[in-house]
Amino acid sequence: MKYIPVIGLEIHAELKTKSKMFCDCLNDPEEKEPNTNICPICMGHPGTLPVINNKAVKFVVKTALSLNCQIPESSRFDRKNYFYPDLPKAYQISQLYAPLSVKGFLSINGNKIRIKEIHLEEDTGKLNHLQGENSSLVDFNRAGRPLMELVTEPDIVSGEEARRFCEELRLIFRYLNVSEANMEKGQMRCEVNISLGLNKKKLGTKVEIKNLNSFRAVERSVNYEIKRQADLLDSDDKVIQETRGWDENKQVTFSQRTKEGAQDYRYFPEPDLPPLTNMSKVSAKASSEIPELPQAKRERFLDEYKIPQSDIDVLVSNKNLADYFEQVISELKTWLKIKSIGDKQALVKLTVNYLLTELQKLLIDDGLKIEKCKISPENFAEFITLIEQKEISSSAAQTVLKEMLKTGADPSNIVDDKELKQVSDKDALSKIAKQVVSDNPKPVKDYKEGKESALQFLVGKVMAASKGQANPEIARELLKKQLD
Repeated sequence: MKYIPVIGLEIHAELKTKSKMFCDCLNDPEEKEPNTNICPICMGHPGTLPVINNKAVKFVVKTALSLNCQIPESSRFDRKNYFYPDLPKAYQISQLYAPLSVKGFLSINGNKIRIKEIHLEEDTGKLNHLQGENSSLVDFNRAGRPLMELVTEPDIVSGEEARRFCEELRLIFRYLNVSEANMEKGQMRCEVNISLGLNKKKLGTKVEIKNLNSFRAVERSVNYEIKRQADLLDSDDKVIQETRGWDENKQVTFSQRTKEGAQDYRYFPEPDLPPLTNMSKVSAKASSEIPELPQAKRERFLDEYKIPQSDIDVLVSNKNLADYFEQVISELKTWLKIKSIGDKQALVKLTVNYLLTELQKLLIDDGLKIEKCKISPENFAEFITLIEQKEISSSAAQTVLKEMLKTGADPSNIVDDKELKQVSDKDALSKIAKQVVSDNPKPVKDYKEGKESALQFLVGKVMAASKGQANPEIARELLKKQLD
């Protein structure tokens, strides 16, 4: 297209602290009863004074360091004056002049997207609009919760890249354990700033899309807005600087209000809070607590385990799943004392297969997450060795895995209790194969006439006669020997 999209994001994430930002009220996003977690401080009663939540400050610094940001030696809070019907003080404590962090970046598919700043503020309450009524109800449980806001530079070029940035950011938040960032629950909200220009120096009029609550909405709203603005420009119409919303049902943006500037908020330093100083000490402490981050883990998994990128992406997308996988691999090394790369690769491949297909399917069917799984990494590793050493068949493995998930029992005990151990003794299986050949003259005749499917039928008969315990490969080998 002849226009260049210039896109920046503002992303809010509620932090996982026990208490709110400036008081000791419980910070509980799961609270269903309205106006339960409130107090005179977060309700803005006269004579009350806020106190800074130190853990919230550390969470923001920890996030900022993970995103290559600089941490100034000092920071402070400011008042943002604006009519918030769901914020009882009638102003918001935020940061404008001296945020907690500046000048970072996050790379998405090789494109370095710069981060202007990450700052800390308090969240607003929640308005409940009653259908058919001309009034709304206010729930102040959310008011005053610690809210981290990340602002990017306008380096994003497409709806897909905007979505990928948000997805990777949420993953980083979860790895750091600073926010659940569940968009469906409002714990992470995205706003898009977008304009079209003829080139990067000649920018167009900026439009903001507010309160996007899904990754799909981020991508689709950007794509829609690019087309809408391009159509206006092609028709010699003007793009109006405004705030727009996203209609998920109609898949269109719609006008909400003309956009305010910073001067409309009348910012000034928050008089009731002291400046934050000696931030280098906070930064050093936070830095020591940063775990291996998603991109580093992807690169290590590719180098260390040699598994397909698609499997790596699934594992890394859930830190608990990735940790579980590595614990299983560690247990496998203990079980088999692996030394050769070939053996290790075969076991890794088998583990990934059963973990990402069979176990994940069972967990989804039961509505469980990996962290609630009753199967210990040690038992899962033992289960993999039973399959690898052909002590149980693939069908028996399904039975064992279901029982393990249900009870958490040791796989070997389940195999013994249910008599699932695979029979590989050739003398015992040879007798069964001989009897099957004798009892099934028609399939034998079909096989001799060149019908390979008849052999599989006879293998099934051997499996049935052995109550599913026969090693199918050995059964096939013995049958062929007898038939030939």
